[in-house]
Amino acid sequence: MLILILYFFIVVVAIQLSFYLGVFGKFAFAKAQKITPKKLSISVIVCAKNEEENVANFIPLLAEQNYPDFEIILIDDASSDNTLEIFEDFEKQYSNIRLVKVQNNEAFWGNKKYALTLGIKAAKKEYLLFTDADCYPTSKEWITAMSSQFTMQKTIVLGYGGYEKIANSFLNKVIRFETLVTAIQYFSWAKAGLPYMGVGRNLAYKKEEFFNVNGFISHIQLRSGDDDLFINEAATGKNTAISYTPESFTYSKPKRTFKEWITQKRRHVATANHYKKLDKLQLGTFYCSQLLFILLPIVLLSFQFQWILVLTLIALRYLCAWIIVGFSAGKLKENDLKYWFPVVELVLIFTQINIFITNIFSKPVHWK
Repeated sequence: MLILILYFFIVVVAIQLSFYLGVFGKFAFAKAQKITPKKLSISVIVCAKNEEENVANFIPLLAEQNYPDFEIILIDDASSDNTLEIFEDFEKQYSNIRLVKVQNNEAFWGNKKYALTLGIKAAKKEYLLFTDADCYPTSKEWITAMSSQFTMQKTIVLGYGGYEKIANSFLNKVIRFETLVTAIQYFSWAKAGLPYMGVGRNLAYKKEEFFNVNGFISHIQLRSGDDDLFINEAATGKNTAISYTPESFTYSKPKRTFKEWITQKRRHVATANHYKKLDKLQLGTFYCSQLLFILLPIVLLSFQFQWILVLTLIALRYLCAWIIVGFSAGKLKENDLKYWFPVVELVLIFTQINIFITNIFSKPVHWK
C-alpha cells in the first residue's frame, strides 16, 4: 500500500511541476510589457449599487485620466443610498460622464448583468473598459496602459485588480495572495492560448465581443459571472491579450473580516462551476493535486517510508513553485507575499475545501 501511495505522490508532484513550470512559467518568465498608446475611443463603465462612499472617492480618479478620447458610463443599479445623487453631481461636473439610471425590473431583480447590459448599450465608444465602484486605478495612465494591448486581432484585454495592503493583517495577506495566485493562473492560461476568466475590477473588450455572444444571455439566470463567465464564453487564444504593466493595475479595498471574505469567495467558487468542462477540469486537477501534495507525504513520512525521496520531492516542488510565485509577484508588485507562500498556501487549500463543501449545502448570496 505504501509503495502505491509513493507512486501516486510522484505523479502528484509531476502534475504540480507541469502546472508551475509548463503553464504558470509562461507568465512568470514573460518579458516586461511596453506601453504603446493607441488612438482608440474608450468607454469606461462602472456599475454601482449602494456605493456612495466609494464612488465619491474614486470616480474623480477615473475622470482625470490622461487619455484623449474617453467617456465614463456611470450605472446606478437602483441604489437606496446617495449613490445616484453623487453620480448626478459628477455628470454636471464632468462633460465626459454620462449616467444610466436602472430601475428594479421584475424579470431581472437585483441582477447586475441587466444593469451592465443597459450601460454597455448606452456606451458610444467602440472599446469598453470595466472596473468596479470600489476600485481605483494606480495611475492616470490606466486607460492608456489597458488600451495599448488592443490590436486588430486582440479584442479582449485581461488586467490585474489587486487589493490594498493592510499592515500586520494576516487575513490581508491571505486575500492578496489568493488574488495573486488567481491572476497568475488566468494570465498564464491566456498566454498559453486558453483564456478562461477575467476580473471585472479590470477588464476591457471591444463592444462587438459582447454582442457576438449575445451578451450575458447564456448565464443571465446567475447573478454573478458578468466578468469570468463572459470571458469563459467569449475569449479565445486569438482574441485575448493580457496587460500587466504597473500603470494598468487597479486596487480595491479588501474585506476586513474572515466571514466577509469567505462570503465573497463562495460566490466566486459557485460561479466557477459554470465554466467550460475543460476549464473546470484543469482547475479541479490543480487544486486536487495541491491537496494531495499536502496529505500524501503525511502518510508516507508518518511511516518513514522512503523519507529521503519524499522530502526531496517536497523540496523540489516548493522550490519550483516559490520561484514561479516570486517572479510573478514581482511583475504584479506583490513582492512581500512571496515570503508567506508556504503558510498562506496551506490556509487557502483548506479554506477552498471548506467553501466547496459549504456551497453544496447552501447557496451563496450574490449582488447587493
